[in-house]
Amino acid sequence: MCGITGWVDWTRDLRRQRPVISDMTRTQTPRGPDAEGIWLSRHAAFGHRRLAVIDVEGGRQPMERTGRRGEQVVITFSGEIYNFQELRAELRSAGWSFSTRSDTEVLLVAYLEWGPDLVHRLNGMYAFAIWDDQKQRLLLVRDRLGIKPLYYAPVGDGIVFGSEPKALLAHPEMAAEVDLEGIAELMAVPRARTPGHAVYRGMREVRPGCLVIADASGHRESRYWQVEARPHTRDFRATTEDIRALLTDIVDRQLVADVPVGTLLSGGIDSSAITAMAARTFEGELTSHSVSVPAPASPGSDSWRPSPDEPYAKLVAERLGLKHFVTQVSTESLVEGLDHGLRARDLPGWGDLDTSMYYLFRSVREQCTVALSGESADEMFGGYAWQIDERFVHHTSFPWMYGRRQPQHLLREEIRREIRPEEYEAERYRQALGEVPHLEGEDAVRRRQREVFYLGLTRWLGALLDRKDRMSMAVGLEVRVPFADHRLAEYLFNVPAELKADGGIEKALLRRAVADLLPDEIVTRPKSAYPASQDPGYVAAMQGLVLDVLDEPDAPLFDLMDREKVRTAVTSELDTLPGPITARTSAIGLSYLLELNRWLGGVRVVA
Repeated sequence: MCGITGWVDWTRDLRRQRPVISDMTRTQTPRGPDAEGIWLSRHAAFGHRRLAVIDVEGGRQPMERTGRRGEQVVITFSGEIYNFQELRAELRSAGWSFSTRSDTEVLLVAYLEWGPDLVHRLNGMYAFAIWDDQKQRLLLVRDRLGIKPLYYAPVGDGIVFGSEPKALLAHPEMAAEVDLEGIAELMAVPRARTPGHAVYRGMREVRPGCLVIADASGHRESRYWQVEARPHTRDFRATTEDIRALLTDIVDRQLVADVPVGTLLSGGIDSSAITAMAARTFEGELTSHSVSVPAPASPGSDSWRPSPDEPYAKLVAERLGLKHFVTQVSTESLVEGLDHGLRARDLPGWGDLDTSMYYLFRSVREQCTVALSGESADEMFGGYAWQIDERFVHHTSFPWMYGRRQPQHLLREEIRREIRPEEYEAERYRQALGEVPHLEGEDAVRRRQREVFYLGLTRWLGALLDRKDRMSMAVGLEVRVPFADHRLAEYLFNVPAELKADGGIEKALLRRAVADLLPDEIVTRPKSAYPASQDPGYVAAMQGLVLDVLDEPDAPLFDLMDREKVRTAVTSELDTLPGPITARTSAIGLSYLLELNRWLGGVRVVA
């Protein structure tokens, strides 16, 4: 895992622009604490910060390679290619040789052999840029589900790119500006922003499953992958067998590393399944890790979190013989660490859910460099109320927005009139539905099942993967997400919801597929979401900080938000305070206001 950045310009000589590319690269230091590399040519400049995971000595970047006809290609790459060994063997049979054991070199040679079509052969999480000096062409590629981020923007007669917005904003010709459409993204659809939308003016994020080809005539983004609708004829038992085989292959591939490996273990079925499968085959010491936050509310008082994680995580670790570590996060740490999420994301985020994850990952990094996560299982197997509850499923917008107030309710009226948030949300929803593949002749129930799965896969999941990437890479930890394998997504898109919830049991397919690996208490444990602090002291601290902002006459927040609406919400309507995500605590909404205020202090809002 790494941080990448670069600048290509077809009319300027970039060989004297080392200070610029150095500044851009330096912003990515947390993503790659092990080494820095810079490569310059007449029209292309690449930067790379490395987190060494495979071939520690031989995988340095940016990496150059010369083709059979003397053509030169250069790559800067973030991520892991899980089938690189098979690709290397195939390329060797085609006459290519290799000087390293790295997947980076495999990508370069694959490009020389297959050109941009190499994307159809990759299994992994990745974001990379390849400069083809002979063709004077830039290729930007992002993995199918968007596990690794990649942003780009036109600058002059060229293009800049990077793993995070801060890399692009370090370029002297990029301004930290946000227009009204960017504000609409933050206010109307904050839980799951529109794929490709970077919020910052003039900037785009490469959409999952897409590539960008740029040359002197311009740049074009195109899709190379999406799920396809096919009939599913396998019964429940056969489907569980298919899933077990898929998961076994996925986890085995994702255990390859030349550095210490651990797992994120909450004691839920998702992380426990991954941990148990990893423990069966991993050759070496495997550690497991969980987080605990202040939550004095009684068990079951939060329907999203009906039971604490620690007892279940410890049960799994003991059963598997693993050394388990628990990161205790105090209320004081949550308050003091509010800016960690904002700095990592470059945008307002999810408050203590970001902060506690940051602290967890920082602790995990002390024990290992790679950690496997159970993220994405709910999206794949149907673990959320909005995938099951008919009120959510048949909501006339994104199902997770049923019954929720968005931050747009606190906007100043003149801003509301400009961005028209309800219309904006409706248009984004219409666009999303227009992408959904269907089978001809399917009834309305099955069509809606496909729509809900697709919306979760392309909107909801992206937000979770983005959070996981930013918090982990802020401390130089590589987190792998086996359930986000594209083959699993392709398979489960076509499995009817009644199979996924066979017998009325949420995620029944997954539970049955791994039941022999885990204690019954884990197999039958209801879903419990990532822990959120319910400490009244934390809520009071966040409330006090927002009240302080209300007393600031020039607070940037009120360039957008109505001061009196915010005051009323914070003082007398706290329980219904809108925030970016569904939460049983008002602290998320309070922290969103604080982060928005701090973020607006560093950007310029333009009409």
